Parts: sequence; C-alpha cells; structure tokens
Amino acid sequence: MIRLGVVGHRGYEGLPGVLTTLRMLAPALDLSLSFEDSLRDIAGRDAPAIVPGEVDAILTLGGDGKLLRAARIVEPHPTPIIGINLGRLGFLTCCPADQMEAALRRFVAGEHVVEARMTLDARVQDMLGVERARWRALNDVVLHKGGFARVVTMLVQANGETVARYAADGIVLATPTGSTAYNLSAGGPVVFPTLETILVTPVSAHTLAIRPLVLPPTSEVTVRAEDGPDELLVTVDGQVGATFAVGEALVVQRSPYPVLIVRYQEGSFFATMREKLHWGGLMDRDEHTRC
Repeated sequence: MIRLGVVGHRGYEGLPGVLTTLRMLAPALDLSLSFEDSLRDIAGRDAPAIVPGEVDAILTLGGDGKLLRAARIVEPHPTPIIGINLGRLGFLTCCPADQMEAALRRFVAGEHVVEARMTLDARVQDMLGVERARWRALNDVVLHKGGFARVVTMLVQANGETVARYAADGIVLATPTGSTAYNLSAGGPVVFPTLETILVTPVSAHTLAIRPLVLPPTSEVTVRAEDGPDELLVTVDGQVGATFAVGEALVVQRSPYPVLIVRYQEGSFFATMREKLHWGGLMDRDEHTRC
C-alpha cells in the first residue's frame, strides 16, 4: 500500500470533485490517503492528517504554489511530490486534473521519473551576527523593498569575496528550478532544472554595468543592505518571509535536502517551456501562418 498525502487549494471550484474522484480511486490503486488540515473537512471528518515522514508521496491539487507549500510540509524528508494542476500555469506540476487518474496509475506502476531539485537554505543574521530567521527555498529567495519608490544599495559577496554593489529594487537568489519564476521576469537566465547552480539576478538595477550571475552550488552568498528604505523584506518562494533591516545579513547557500518532483516521460522541461511559456513562439507563429 502506498501512503499518499494530499495537499490542495480550497480556492479552486473543482477541488471537491477532484477529492471525491481521488477517494473513489484509492481502494483500486491500493492508496492510503491522508490530508493537510485545511482539506479534512472537505475530504470527510474521518480523514486522517498528514504526518511528515510517514507518507510515501505527496499529491498536490492546485498550482505551483501548492507544490511549493507541500515541499515545506514534508521537509526535510525525501518525499516525492506529484503535482496536479487546477490552475493556469502549473509549471512544476505534471498534468491537469483530467489526467490525474492516469498519472496515479502510472505512479503506482512505477512508470515515472523522480527528479531531485536543488534547494537553498537562507538565513537572516542581525547586526550582531545572531541568526533570527531561517527558511528553505525551492524557487528563490528575494530581498526587496516594500512600497517605497527608491532603490536599495546592496553589497553582494560570494564566499567572503565582494562580487559587486547593486543599486536596484531588490535581488533574486534562485535555484535552477526557480530560474523560470521571478528570476525570468527580472531578466535572469533560464537554467535546466536538474543542474545545480545559484543564480544572482538584480531587480531593475540602476546601472548598465550589472548583469545576472550564475555561481557554483558551493557558493555562500551574503547580501547586506547598505542604504534604502528603513524596512525591507525577504520573501521565500513568494510565500513566506520576514522583514529585513539595513545592516543585517542575508546568507544563502545550497541545502543538503533536495525536493523530489515526479515527472513522466512526455512532460520534459522543453515541452513544458513550449506549452507554458510559449518558448520558441515565433517558430510556432510562422508554422501556423504557413498552414
């Protein structure tokens, strides 16, 4: 029997129906289901809660945000995550809701690939060097201003060596998985997701001399704000974070705990790029015109 934890987004209209289908499929597929607390009233009062470390896989019902949340629920346990997309983009998910049954049958049969995705450990140290916050990120760690219309001056170091001083709206420290998230919007490079690198991408840098960097995974990146608004923000995977003050240090390095994402053969990275981000869109347009 496979112990399957279920994480879902209550904001999707079709969620109750998907949960009903899942509970009907479970006996035939020999699945033992457990649910995150926010779903237990929908799944049934007798629905057990997820216990991290006591599930064989996690099924997420929603978009990329739910998959990122699932990664935090099970950390640091090496638990494969199967993402079912109920939203629009779903870049990290493996398939839409109408293919959930086929995806689960193939997972049970072992007809899948588990990709280990690099994650980042991030910590904030106060002016005395005392750690006051810590997170793990699958996509990115972002230091940015709030609603103030002024740039932030940041000193960026790698393994203690000064890289540069940035005057920008913020800075994105991303994994290869996160290269297609905020990093992409900020003008950073797209990196194949199973590689291991740390991407350093300024947001709206006030200079022509600064470009995004690709650092080795052994780098320890330290960012200190030297000037800017009185209160800055650190945001992790776009979901959690804390305030950040001038004089504090944000330290980011590779985590020893990767996130395991379930993939199927037809769901390659480049196929997802073409479908979700319209990669190579000019070629598609030209072919369509010739038809």
